[in-house]
Formats: sequence, C-alpha cells, structure tokens
Amino acid sequence: MFRKYFEYIFELIKVVLISLIIIIPIRYFLIQPFYVKGASMEPNFFDHEYLIIDEISYRFHEPKRGDIIVFRYPRNPQEYFIKRIIGLPGEKVRIKDSQVFVYNVNGEEQVLSEEYLGEDTKTFSLSEEAVSLGESEYYVLGDNRTSSKDSRSFGPVDNSFIIGKVMIRGWPLDRVEVFEGIEYNNYQ
Repeated sequence: MFRKYFEYIFELIKVVLISLIIIIPIRYFLIQPFYVKGASMEPNFFDHEYLIIDEISYRFHEPKRGDIIVFRYPRNPQEYFIKRIIGLPGEKVRIKDSQVFVYNVNGEEQVLSEEYLGEDTKTFSLSEEAVSLGESEYYVLGDNRTSSKDSRSFGPVDNSFIIGKVMIRGWPLDRVEVFEGIEYNNYQ
C-alpha cells in the first residue's frame, strides 16, 4: 500500500516537473498573456480583453508600422501599455490638421492612411512640430486618439522597452482573433 502511494506521488512530481520545464520557457521567452486595461485602443481593443503577446519575433526582425505592441511605459517601467506603431527609427512624425504625416529617412512626406480607425477619428496634438525618431525609437499612438496616453504626451518609445507584439485576442470568445501585420497601401 505504501509503495503504491509513493509511486503515485513520484509520478505526480514527474508530471509537474515536466510541465514546468515546458511551460516556463514558453511563458518567459516566447509568449506572454496581457490583459487590456482602459479605453486607449478602442474600437479595436476593449477594456478586459485577454491577449497573447509574441515575444520572440522581434529577436529576428524589427517592428513594423502598424504593429500593435505591448511595452513598458518609459516614465514608469512597472506599467505596461498597448499601442500601435506609427513611426519607425530615423523617421519624423508630424500631426497637423487631424492627420498623421510621416517623413521617411529621405525626407519624403506621406499622409498615413489608417483604415483601422473609424472615419470620424481625428488625431490631435499639442504641437504641430515634427518629432524626429532616433535609431532605436518608435512613435506609438492609441487607436482611441482622444483618450490615449501615447507618444504625443511621453515621446518616442525606445526599442528596449518593447515586450512584444499582439498575436492573439483570446477573450472574449466572440472576439477571438489572430493578428497579422497591416499593409499600408499608400506608404513605402
């Protein structure tokens, strides 16, 4: 009787250890859960939605315009934000007349077409001056432009603060979605 009990405990310990050996590296190096708090990404992401973040892709390629990322808030790295990448390293971003202008590394200006936003969405900024991005900086905006703390208020986000990009919305079940990059038709 004691031997069966010991075998059961031993098997249970093996299952737990094997599970931990598999789950811990996946959780800490490949994907991570993220819980949306607030309205800064509405209408595309709502408060209390549960997301899975891809942490490994950016080890092989750089973030792209349109990627929805989770990053540590530059002014308080204990906080996490979710925003969309608008400007890439070496570019300039300017908000004027409710539109977002991006100047590439050659200085060519393009108005960013943001089809993921509602038609009535206006982008405002306290300054119409262009923001120049450094070699590892990204300009990020929330999709809910009137209720988002983003690069307009705290400036560009350095690559070192980026945790990963949104891969899957897992909750609520009626909004489950896998996210892929956005192709900007009017921007090269």
